[in-house]
Amino acid sequence: MNVTDILEKLVSFPSVVGTPNGEIAGWISDYLSKFGISTEILTGPEGDRSNIFATIGPRDTSGYILSGHMDVVPAEAGEWTSPPFVLRRDGERLYGRGTTDMKGYLAAVLATVPHLSKADLKRPIHLAFSYDEEAGCRGVPHLLARLPDLCATPLGAIIGEPSNMSAVLAHKGKSAARVTIRGKAGHSSRPDLGMNAIHAMADVLNATISEAGRLTQGPFQDAFAPPYSTLLAGVISGGKAVNIVPDLATLELEARAISDVDPGSLLGPIRAAADRLKALGFAVEWEELSAYPALALSPQSALAQIASELTGHTPIDAVSYGTEAGLYQSAGIEAVICGPGDISRAHKPDEFILESELLTCQRFVEALGRRCAKA
Repeated sequence: MNVTDILEKLVSFPSVVGTPNGEIAGWISDYLSKFGISTEILTGPEGDRSNIFATIGPRDTSGYILSGHMDVVPAEAGEWTSPPFVLRRDGERLYGRGTTDMKGYLAAVLATVPHLSKADLKRPIHLAFSYDEEAGCRGVPHLLARLPDLCATPLGAIIGEPSNMSAVLAHKGKSAARVTIRGKAGHSSRPDLGMNAIHAMADVLNATISEAGRLTQGPFQDAFAPPYSTLLAGVISGGKAVNIVPDLATLELEARAISDVDPGSLLGPIRAAADRLKALGFAVEWEELSAYPALALSPQSALAQIASELTGHTPIDAVSYGTEAGLYQSAGIEAVICGPGDISRAHKPDEFILESELLTCQRFVEALGRRCAKA
């Protein structure tokens, strides 16, 4: 199978974030087995989703991880000009959900397996494919927890998020949460007898808006756009009818932090505002939805130098979107972002990748293989 054939198969699996992924994980495992490569199926605590890990070369020697996620964001068929889970070619463009983010990278990596499996690799190349990345990198921590039992400490991890095949050295960290306020329902003609959860939530929302404004004043890191940490309310809901005092309101919010800031700390003032409502008799629940740390790889690091050499491009200082790379770095493994496609195409109807971008990524992985064969 060539890279386009593999991508066509991967796109055909509707592996939407938060849903079972046994079909795509099983197909990848079967594909690798044809080349004598065994795969570890690492089932997560959800029970119906798995990470997969495979090694080409010696497991007891330090090598490199090629990391990607198998899940994709949802696709509403009515918004697409063709079925989102059927690969469609139009010239050099290959359309389908996940083509850029990031099944194109998985396809390019898998297309190199016939070549890599025949090479006499002195250092291994590991394939680490995760689940539920699109829900805030929920799957990969379980993989990282198992890594010491699976291989020698890796020299580095290449996370194949779309970067136009330029290495990216840094991204912001993220923390997201849901706050739920419960009050007391009643008839709208007697609001004095109820406890209005929406009105109470206004205090939390105002705290979010205030903190978001404060963050625009710094600290700053010019490599990012915007060059400061951010905070926003993304989803708010509550109430049943205009003539009922609402007894329930929820707010989902997220913080994205520059490299020197803990993203979780940015939510602290918001949680404090929510907790103050308890003294007024409201029940308050705080639920962490997702969290991952920032990535900050030194341009002088060995991995940055290798990525620059293999791509032929000067690394990009930073991007504002997040990836699993920060989690690899927190686990003590140097990480860099480098993958085919452009992030501007991700999460949109008629997502596409160029066939030439897939081939460029394939050559990149093959070049890494030649390097590992010489080590």
